[in-house]
Amino acid sequence: MALSMTTSETQFRIHPQTRIGLVHLTVANLDRQLEFYQQVLGLQLRWREAGAAGLGTGGKDLLRLSELPGAPRRRGTTGLYHFALLLPNRKELARAIARLFGLRYPNYPTDHIMTKTTYLDDPEGQNIELYTDTPEDGTFGFANGTFLAQRADGIPSDGREPLDVEALFEHLTPDDRLDAPMPPSTTMGHVHLYVADLQASMRFYHEVLGFDNMGVARAFRMGMVSAGGYHHHIGLNTWVGEGAPPPAPGSQGLRHFTVVLPDRDELERTLERVRAAGPPVEQFPEGYLVRDPSQNGLVLTHAPQE
Repeated sequence: MALSMTTSETQFRIHPQTRIGLVHLTVANLDRQLEFYQQVLGLQLRWREAGAAGLGTGGKDLLRLSELPGAPRRRGTTGLYHFALLLPNRKELARAIARLFGLRYPNYPTDHIMTKTTYLDDPEGQNIELYTDTPEDGTFGFANGTFLAQRADGIPSDGREPLDVEALFEHLTPDDRLDAPMPPSTTMGHVHLYVADLQASMRFYHEVLGFDNMGVARAFRMGMVSAGGYHHHIGLNTWVGEGAPPPAPGSQGLRHFTVVLPDRDELERTLERVRAAGPPVEQFPEGYLVRDPSQNGLVLTHAPQE
């Protein structure tokens, strides 16, 4: 995709209340995936019909699954690295991790300083992050092309330390049910994508869509963008290789994720910008589908009007 932007044109910014909505995946075995997402993760089944289902919390879909029986999982392609469910506090993250431990489900608790998290794979190999924001503990970001983290007391960190799980579990009491559903305030905190060209992807998300450029770690082959000063709503990396192709049709993985603008006016403002830049826009029932330079799909939509 060729983008031609002047310096003044790149001052367009997406609305600061923009957020990530849901992630839509193609799966090979819907029954198996639904069992995992309900019993292991604690999402609630909101609807199911004709080989598709929606899961979420608090009256909203966070994840949609469409079955294509036997669909293969491709390696070395662009697509979804992980989606990240944002829990409201340390106690709910502690409950989620304790649940995984109780089920002996493999996961990898990690301290990113500014967030506390764990990573796991679903039965089809899709990586998932569960996390909570902990800015009181410190910060992370980019400086001079390097990813940096720093604790609140000024001590530097690589931002990928083992999480102190025992300290986290102190937020739980003996009466806390580990099998309780994820709380209604759980949201889709961010998505992290495999891309073919980091520079082109950053240009698309920053200069076309108007997300803030939160920085690039060149040696780490990763960048981040966000709305409203959040640490990141979209992560981008070339870890599967520069020039990686998109997955073949009929593969498992990302169909699209949604970018939710606060209202229709902001959606139209952003769509006008996208159309002026040139990428095709396809109308969907829930919004407007656009593909980034690596052919990752995102649907621009707006929050329901109250």
